Amino acid sequence: MNRLLSYSVNFILVCCLVLGLGGCVTTRIPLASSSPWREVQLDTQANPLDISFVDENRGFLVGTNRLILETNDGGKTWKDRDLDLEDQENFRLISIDFNGDEGWIAGQPGLVLHTTDGGQNWIRLDLGNKLPGDPYLITTLGAEEAELATTAGALYMTKDSGQTWEGKVSDASGGVRDLRRSPDGNYVSVSSLGNFFATFEPNQENWEPHQRASSKRVQSVGYQPNGQLWMLSRGAEIRFNDESGDIESWEKPVLPIVNGYNYLDLAWDPNQNIWAAGGNGTLLVSKDGGKEWEIDPVGDSQPSNFIRILFEPSSDQGKTKGFVLGERGILLRWSELAANYS
Repeated sequence: MNRLLSYSVNFILVCCLVLGLGGCVTTRIPLASSSPWREVQLDTQANPLDISFVDENRGFLVGTNRLILETNDGGKTWKDRDLDLEDQENFRLISIDFNGDEGWIAGQPGLVLHTTDGGQNWIRLDLGNKLPGDPYLITTLGAEEAELATTAGALYMTKDSGQTWEGKVSDASGGVRDLRRSPDGNYVSVSSLGNFFATFEPNQENWEPHQRASSKRVQSVGYQPNGQLWMLSRGAEIRFNDESGDIESWEKPVLPIVNGYNYLDLAWDPNQNIWAAGGNGTLLVSKDGGKEWEIDPVGDSQPSNFIRILFEPSSDQGKTKGFVLGERGILLRWSELAANYS
């Protein structure tokens, strides 16, 4: 009986300790008093994956299960848009990019679509087995010109609306789990296992591999506004390059909140606040360069994993478009009233 009582007391103490530590870990940063984000109702259970705009009002959203939606009011409301694809083909539309009326969509498996009239009509390109890997990221460069990156780390350019593609990399980097492009044409990718990342510049012939900043697997790597890199690692770690031009030099990890979910994306808003998005409605903001963080109340109320944060560049800060993309049709929109959010 005494042994049973002892076990019971120990069990209760352990439970209290776990709950206490859990509370400390998951609530050790404050909830912000306001949010610049507004929830957008999408009539879909598919996952939004990318958004791009033709002009200030008209744009397209693409995602899983052949999802493509169109907006004509800057992203406040969205409606279904049909593509001329066979009913039995279940594509994952992963990347879309416009430069004026010239636009491209990359999808998996093996899908590339091109438009020259702002998305009124789309032409499907037959890639066949020409490219290693599946399309992953497409960038519109100008009239009839685009760059395409694949899940195998291959990079291609077309100057004739996709009739021919010229390889930019002599040797693909292998499978990638994350791949991003800077505005000046540099690329950074994360290996499929997350055990290293690689960079590519237009004057190179091959990807240059780099060691991760710690023993923890890398989730994603991207570009800060100043061109230096940021890194998200397992264990909800955030790191920033601490020396300009030195890709191997990283600051100590930042761990704003550890709730068992990894961060999946990082982005800077027009006011240079840093936003971090991740699992279980995790949406955090830092207004001092990553030192202090707050939980966004709108994001915190969403039953979804946030997978991407996008800000559409604009010369007018008050008209900047921003979106947080979540699973199962969850979408948050940057409010026009957020121009001075700080």
